[in-house]
Amino acid sequence: MAAKRVLFVTNGHGEVAIAARIAADVHRLGDVATEHVALVGAEFAEGGLVRVGPRRIMPSGGLVAMGNLGAFARDVFAGFVPFWFAGVRYLRGAHGRYDGVVAVGDVYCLWMALLARTPTIFVGTAKSTYVAPYGRGECRIMRRAKRVFVRDAATQRMVQGCGVHAEAPGNVITDLAQSDECFAWTGDVRIVVLPGSRASAYANAASIGGALREVRRQRTIDVAISVAPGIDAMPLLGALGVPARPWSGELGALFREATLALGLAGTANEAAAAAGVPVVALEDSTQREDWYRMRQRKLLDGALAIVSAEPSGAAREIIELMDDPQRRAKMASIGRERMGKPGGAAAIARAILDL
Repeated sequence: MAAKRVLFVTNGHGEVAIAARIAADVHRLGDVATEHVALVGAEFAEGGLVRVGPRRIMPSGGLVAMGNLGAFARDVFAGFVPFWFAGVRYLRGAHGRYDGVVAVGDVYCLWMALLARTPTIFVGTAKSTYVAPYGRGECRIMRRAKRVFVRDAATQRMVQGCGVHAEAPGNVITDLAQSDECFAWTGDVRIVVLPGSRASAYANAASIGGALREVRRQRTIDVAISVAPGIDAMPLLGALGVPARPWSGELGALFREATLALGLAGTANEAAAAAGVPVVALEDSTQREDWYRMRQRKLLDGALAIVSAEPSGAAREIIELMDDPQRRAKMASIGRERMGKPGGAAAIARAILDL
């Protein structure tokens, strides 16, 4: 039986992957049992995270920020309110059962984690000064955490100005982009498809597939598609509609020798940029998604190219990028700079053991 128990609390699909990456380093460093409460009901976990607490899938997958009232309304109709109360009861009852709590996500996630009245570490994944700074109210809540880790040095300086002793030892998303494995590419032009981890992954794959069919009429390409936990590979490949090999291993293995990533994902797009892979996203005309792509554009800056949603127009822009190595090199440099250095997972794991 493990000597210590740590509870991870997350509120997003990408946050689950980040928590799992941290937990994997915790297990390498010490004998610690790691359990996981998903505030958005994600039904998957990795890295030795044992699922506990109430479970219910939320349609938004955690994407309810920036006034996205439609997504929140769908969550309410899916049973968010009773699910939320069940989460509150579980976290309040967690007091005395864990040696530490790790909140991975936004300040709301931290606020919920603090209900356990246990030494708490906050891993802030949702905000950056590049996109949206933390407000003073959020900083007041952050000051209640034992340790605070933020994405980048610029955000660290900002929250320190609010009295939060924040640390920025490295971006865990950059750790997700690291791997000793290498995908067995067979072609010279290597495209990674990142459809995401939510229920929209199948529709995203279909949109990306429309563009890739046009590209294949003019170029020979080798395509691999990332299959996130909880996503069924066969329907995903069917939705894509072009020859591709599915991959459910470490993202870094796909990125190591990729030409570019064509993605409508969140954390996976950012991990690709961190690995120095130019990221291409399709325009989205629906108001529900516009805000998120705008956020990603601000975060990744020139590492992200947003192209036409119309297949022939998208293909033309993708081929132009494929034929422009200088532009791809510049996008790679910007992505590495924006996402920062690796090492955050190991630093946070050591902080967890210090609790």
